[in-house]
Amino acid sequence: MKGKLNRNLVISVVIFCVLISGCILNPNSEKATLQFTSSPSGAEIYLDNQYYGSTPSAITNVEFGNHTLEIRHGGYQSWSTSITVSSGTSHFYAALTPQPTDQQALGKTTPSIPSQTGVTVRASKDTMIVGDSMLFSGTGAPSTSLLLTLYGPGYYAKGVLLDKPKTNSAGSWSYTWNPGSSVQSGSYTIVVSDAQNIASEREEFSVVGGGEVSISASTRSIIPGDSVIFSGRCTTGAQNVLLKLYGPDRFSSGVELGSVSVLADKTWSFKYTSDRAHQAGIYTMYVYDVPQTASGSVQITLWGTYGE
Repeated sequence: MKGKLNRNLVISVVIFCVLISGCILNPNSEKATLQFTSSPSGAEIYLDNQYYGSTPSAITNVEFGNHTLEIRHGGYQSWSTSITVSSGTSHFYAALTPQPTDQQALGKTTPSIPSQTGVTVRASKDTMIVGDSMLFSGTGAPSTSLLLTLYGPGYYAKGVLLDKPKTNSAGSWSYTWNPGSSVQSGSYTIVVSDAQNIASEREEFSVVGGGEVSISASTRSIIPGDSVIFSGRCTTGAQNVLLKLYGPDRFSSGVELGSVSVLADKTWSFKYTSDRAHQAGIYTMYVYDVPQTASGSVQITLWGTYGE
């Protein structure tokens, strides 16, 4: 009886170990890395119809299984295929073929002007303030439908199809994007392509606003010749902040002290030294993001006159 119990115990332990090993070695819990190159370089990468940057580039944490891959470049025919992703790192190279000219398509060999199958896109502003609108415009083949897709932070992380604008008889198109105040600050990419995904073009722009700018002083009381360090944070997405000092006499209307870069951690700092031009009194330092969507201020007191 005792031997039978021991044998059953051993079998149970073996089965348990096998089950645990199966869970640990489950390949579905792993992900892969895909690396892309192309000729020419700078081609756009679309995995499962989502934009992932330009070649040469890599995509990490890709789920195992079947995916669709497409490589696009203006002036070249689109390259697409179905791929099966497994463990490790996979490399993909696309040799793109130039789009044929009109006469080449007809079998003629005499030189000709390339056919107008390309598309262009332009953003009306390099920087858009949260709450404003943006005009996108461009060109394409006359009287054809295009696809306008926007990539950016938050809701736009995987790309959002904004519109399917149609070019007029002259080959021009336009679309006004008006997201309201819900859009996040950050870098955005607008991509336009023809309905067949043969040609595409993109342009980058930034959105700022919807955040705060703070400021503090290393000391609230100084005498002429002393220095004070102003610092703070900027969460509006702006790359720079502007400093302006108000106070007695020539500072009554404010004096711009210049702009300061916002660091990657969204902080900024500026060292200011007073001189003989400063009269005793209360001064206020204002900070604005660039462009001015938010501001902050702090007061300091200057005692005495220069040389005392």
